[in-house]
Amino acid sequence: MFISILIHTFTLILLHLQIMSNNTEKKRTGMYENVMHEFNKAADKMNLDAGVRKILASTQNEIVVHFPVKMDDGSIEVFTGYRVQHNNALGPYKGGLRYHPTVDIDAARALATWMTWKSAIAGLPYGGGKGGIQLDPSKYSKGELERITRRFTYALGDNIGPDYDIPAPDVNTNAQIMAWISDTYASAKSPANRSVNLHVVTGKPVLSGGLQGRDRATGFGVVVSIQKWAKKNNVDLKGKTFIIQGFGNVGYWATHFLQELGAKLIAVQDHTGSILNTEGIDSEDLLAYTKTNKGGVSGYSKAKAIDNSEFWKTDCYLLVPAALGNQITTENANDIKASLIAEGANGPTDSAAEEILMKKGIAIIPDILCNSGGVIGSYFEWLQNKRAEIWEIDEVLVKLKQKIETAFDAVVASAEKYQTDYRTAAYIVALAKIEQVYKERGVFP
Repeated sequence: MFISILIHTFTLILLHLQIMSNNTEKKRTGMYENVMHEFNKAADKMNLDAGVRKILASTQNEIVVHFPVKMDDGSIEVFTGYRVQHNNALGPYKGGLRYHPTVDIDAARALATWMTWKSAIAGLPYGGGKGGIQLDPSKYSKGELERITRRFTYALGDNIGPDYDIPAPDVNTNAQIMAWISDTYASAKSPANRSVNLHVVTGKPVLSGGLQGRDRATGFGVVVSIQKWAKKNNVDLKGKTFIIQGFGNVGYWATHFLQELGAKLIAVQDHTGSILNTEGIDSEDLLAYTKTNKGGVSGYSKAKAIDNSEFWKTDCYLLVPAALGNQITTENANDIKASLIAEGANGPTDSAAEEILMKKGIAIIPDILCNSGGVIGSYFEWLQNKRAEIWEIDEVLVKLKQKIETAFDAVVASAEKYQTDYRTAAYIVALAKIEQVYKERGVFP
């Protein structure tokens, strides 16, 4: 009897582990599945050339590196880093590096592919790349993060370069990390000429070759897209309530510029929890608080704590997901009460959830249009470095606004021509440009 119970218990444990493994795998492959679903939908709609479709349906290069780093206590840890290069028909690969436990080859594929579309829509001479390191940066000291970053850069070697593949900041990476990459890359070249290789990364500190305004470029672009949508739909943003998921760089700056327009922030969610104040939350005051609270919004005294699931049920006009991918799913899509979703993050809405939102009549400004301000700002920094120039912030924001408005108009025209949603229309804009290049140049040999 005891042996029978033991066998039964062991079988249940194995079944539980298998279910957990399947769920993990599902989560791991979700982002790329979303990318390919949207790609195929747009390709069918526009009747994309069959040969070009085959080329764009796969990545060009996938780099995985394992490298050892000495920790502060003298021990050795081995880290895994990724860089996926999707397509460079329009120009060098371009895209961020993120430091996060969810970084893997599948996520890098999805993000690199999105970068190809995003650059094409924005009219930039770039292809798509993405990557990072699978780690939680909060568990490491600043010295350890510097050694990890420099060793990762060295391991990538010539897989990155100022006119080949140009990384930038992403989740949990910043200007300091870009400065370390820039210095390491230049130091590994002979002679170690930093001015020649300065544009190997973008998003650097201003004194180290960075662009004034690059820090706010993505959030600013999100708000420019919202303004364009509002103008087209005769909506006055003043007094409109909004909620935001993620209060990092993108989330803060989007909130900052929305509040300048008179919109009212009423709820915020980040990795530490969710807060609500229907009377309004001041973004500057919240930012000051997060700097004393390890970057998190939890415990903020001028708003009440709410359950994370309740955040999605908040009655508001605008929702800005500005955190990670696959945050809006079939589990919470029906709860959303917003009239407009502006995607500040990459891939925050999965395909099944989007169908639910569209049936509810909720408008969506897709990520590859809405958050393109970051790569546009990176392009300006890249040009500034190549030309040995220094651009002023006012000039940067004016140019950035013009680029995004032009891209938005192109997507609207595509949506009207093909009688489709903005996401599919945005894909079509990107695919049409790349298709034209392949038809003009041909495929070697």
